[in-house]
Amino acid sequence: MDLNFIDADKLQATWAYLLQLAVHQGLNVLAALAILLVGWWLSGRARNAVLHAFDRPHVDATLRPMLGSVTQWVVRVVTVILVLSQFGVQTASIIAMLGAAGLAIGLALQGTLQNIAAGIMLVLLRPFRVGQYIDAQGIAGTVRETGLFMTELTTFDGVCLRVPNNKIWGSAITNYSENPTRRLDIEVTVPFGADVQTALGVLRRMLADDKRVHEVPAAEAMVVNFTSEGVTLNVRCWTSNDDYWNLRFAFYERIKRELQAVGIDIAVPVQELRVPGNGEQGAVVLNHTPHASPHAAPHSSPPSAIGTPRRA
Repeated sequence: MDLNFIDADKLQATWAYLLQLAVHQGLNVLAALAILLVGWWLSGRARNAVLHAFDRPHVDATLRPMLGSVTQWVVRVVTVILVLSQFGVQTASIIAMLGAAGLAIGLALQGTLQNIAAGIMLVLLRPFRVGQYIDAQGIAGTVRETGLFMTELTTFDGVCLRVPNNKIWGSAITNYSENPTRRLDIEVTVPFGADVQTALGVLRRMLADDKRVHEVPAAEAMVVNFTSEGVTLNVRCWTSNDDYWNLRFAFYERIKRELQAVGIDIAVPVQELRVPGNGEQGAVVLNHTPHASPHAAPHSSPPSAIGTPRRA
């Protein structure tokens, strides 16, 4: 093959240019990698610094994770811009490119952007704070952290629950820890033949004896309903949020014991089913006692009669 048409000087100049370009771009790549690694490291350090700076009693703990995440991502965006500038990409071009891609990214990441916006609103309006127990239409738990994209909760059985911010922001939020006190209501049904005034007196003494019951508003014991099983009584009092569940469980135990001490049993639900028998109308009494007192109520059937036909 005749290679006389190739100019040796031009070939040498081209080779020198390519070698210089490769060295230059190689250095740019190394510098870009160094900037990227240092920037990513600095973003984590900046996040930790913000969290440490706002770790003070007068700063809301809900605000800290959000500020840390925002700081971290700002440093990372600046890092990416510096990396692109190493390859000759102008800042104006980067901004124009981001603007052009913003619409497509926004459409593709609608849910993610909604979570960011919802997270900002949750931090600004503060419907709840870290350590409070909330229920957002079935999503319940103690708040651990409100981040840029999701909120972390701890359920009552110790499970970590991560929920997108938009799902919480779009729900009705019930905050059980916001107020320092809560009202406690417990209903108990006694048979129709029981002395209601005696039962109310026992319940009122029980309320007065417990120091966890607040004096204001005053505790009450009252008749609230008549059911097919008997007379429904209501125990109502106010207590602190910290004592609510302990007091509720204690009253469940004491109500049964105190009523039985004066000869009053908790009503037992009875269902009567009438069926024809031997040409006459008979009745089968079915006694349903899933949560009843072990002592039979005065109006209930004895255990030996359960499932035994009775003549009408």
